[in-house]
Amino acid sequence: MPNRLAQATSPYLLQHADNPVDWWPWHPEAFDEARRRDVPVFLSVGYSACHWCHVMAHESFEDDGTAAYMNEHFVSVKVDREERPDVDAVYMEAVQAATGQGGWPMSVFMTPDGEPFYFGTYFPPDARHGMPSFRQVLEGVHNAWTGRRGEVEEVAGKITRDLAERELSTGDPQAPTEETQAMALLQLTRDVEPASGWFKGDTKFPPSMVVEFLLRHHARAGSVAALEMAEGLCGAMARSSLYDQLGGGFHRYVLTPRAGGALIPHFEKMLYDNALLCRVYAHLWRATGSDLARRVALETADFMVRELRTEQGGFASALDADSDDGSGRHVEGAYYVWTPEQLREALGDDDAESAARYFGVTEEGTFEEGASVLQLPQRDEVFDAERVASVRARLLERRAGRPAPGRDDKVVAAWNGLAIAALAETGAYFDRPDLVDAALGAADLLVRVHLDEQARLTRTSKDGRAGANAGVLEDYGDVAEGFLALASVTGEGVWLDFAGFLLDHVLARFVDEESGALFDTAADAERLIRRPQDPTDNAVPSGWSAAAGALLGYAAHTGSEPHRRAAERALGVVKALGPRVPRFIGWGLAVAEALLDGPREVAVVGPALSDEATKALHRTALLGTAPGAVVAAGAAESDEFPLLAGRPLQQGAPAAYVCRNFTCDAPTTDPERLREALSS
Repeated sequence: MPNRLAQATSPYLLQHADNPVDWWPWHPEAFDEARRRDVPVFLSVGYSACHWCHVMAHESFEDDGTAAYMNEHFVSVKVDREERPDVDAVYMEAVQAATGQGGWPMSVFMTPDGEPFYFGTYFPPDARHGMPSFRQVLEGVHNAWTGRRGEVEEVAGKITRDLAERELSTGDPQAPTEETQAMALLQLTRDVEPASGWFKGDTKFPPSMVVEFLLRHHARAGSVAALEMAEGLCGAMARSSLYDQLGGGFHRYVLTPRAGGALIPHFEKMLYDNALLCRVYAHLWRATGSDLARRVALETADFMVRELRTEQGGFASALDADSDDGSGRHVEGAYYVWTPEQLREALGDDDAESAARYFGVTEEGTFEEGASVLQLPQRDEVFDAERVASVRARLLERRAGRPAPGRDDKVVAAWNGLAIAALAETGAYFDRPDLVDAALGAADLLVRVHLDEQARLTRTSKDGRAGANAGVLEDYGDVAEGFLALASVTGEGVWLDFAGFLLDHVLARFVDEESGALFDTAADAERLIRRPQDPTDNAVPSGWSAAAGALLGYAAHTGSEPHRRAAERALGVVKALGPRVPRFIGWGLAVAEALLDGPREVAVVGPALSDEATKALHRTALLGTAPGAVVAAGAAESDEFPLLAGRPLQQGAPAAYVCRNFTCDAPTTDPERLREALSS
């Protein structure tokens, strides 16, 4: 019989709706029930594409004996971290403070008042490698709760007080300087592996936001080292098993084998990674003209539209790492890996032998059970381009017959904002109006489903139905960023207006007026044991960095001093953290580059955007590499954009104005002169 999760909109929660565990969603009634029964709360946090979440669910939460013990002695609460990033952030901070590490599934035991006292991540069904079994943990917590309650409550109170008393130092209230950016670049050069191009470390996540900083720093300061590092990182990612060499798109991360050899991917595909990387590769192409960057940007965009777009026009959150291997087993990576025999079946002997060399498929295998993950280990191509395309098409067709990974159809506002920006710009750069249309479709869904009458955002939706959880700071910042990119690409000022509505909420509900610091949740949001606040970028731009970037872009479009001042104050944290931990504040550093450059404001005026001369100027403006530049395009004296006011045609011809702080250089009607103005 389904439990209380059967009414959820989260695919992750729905995966647990038939567990024998009597799960509750995160809700005050769950904690009231724990008080009534005088039992602790067990909080389990995960997400749909999480491999070890599925493992623990199968081993423990689907086990009748374990579930019966949980139901008798605990109130069990299941949370999708993607729906409630605030809950995840608060308790992950406690887990990391107590254990020195974190991860998912996250397992937290707490009092009925939400005060945590025991922590962990994945627990196996049997004790192993010095790790207790999950049943041992349950029994130990129950015994402590019933036999040493005073101790437990003292520990819980101390942990809660310690969390509440933690103060985030925002550093110098002044914005970052040239020195800040140069020191960050120097630190990054120390973190790179010269031979591979990757950053150091056994676990390698795609550093998309750092690459964006490097590209912007090169554009502004002319740093050859920054561009070389960006090219090295992007080349390493695109050639490795992090990238799906057949279908396009990136996996979550790769691991370095201890004995050397091929990188081993964790196969889940997340919307946010692919949106950020699509935009980065498009920007790399814009800076260098690289064929590799062009191919990866377009293939990643096509992957998102083909495999993640929902019927309602939004973009689903993720594809699972696991899938059926054809024998009924649910295996990580089964959809993506190949053996030499499978290549022969798909291609025939001659092409299979060459494909094996080209993609690094070996008899021993580079993954598990003799299978290999496709990568491009050789720099000298074995095939010509036409033959490569033929082989890839045939392998992709054969792969399409395999059981596909599950898809998390939940639409997350923030990640859709990232996708809108990536698809709008990629479509504009490469003359792909279908990609711009996909961005418009997602933006329309966000307006129709995620925005209420007061322009407050809902965090998620599914099947066109809004979820129950309020948007957090990253939702407001990333969606505003997407709308600003869409406004620049389409020349439709309504998207600038929508961005303004969202950013007004940021100023009113997320900013500490005294310090200029930003909180991850609104002032009127649900109260947790601590109001989350984290300026560091992780897998996605922090809400702090995302909001700062959108505030700065909106100020450049409109001349709004309150928005610019809020962005500058927020960027003070970059001055504090950038030189020390640049890999964890990459988007903040990228926004700082835009601030140091102006950012530049480009007004393109003409009789209509369909006019060929106007289109040429508009395209040139969009392809300019000036960091964070905003583009307003439309009819002269149009009221669509403030930047167009007072910007007439030049002798009846379309013209472009390049400005900083609404002070403009002489207008030009020549696309080449505009290009030069945006490159200096």
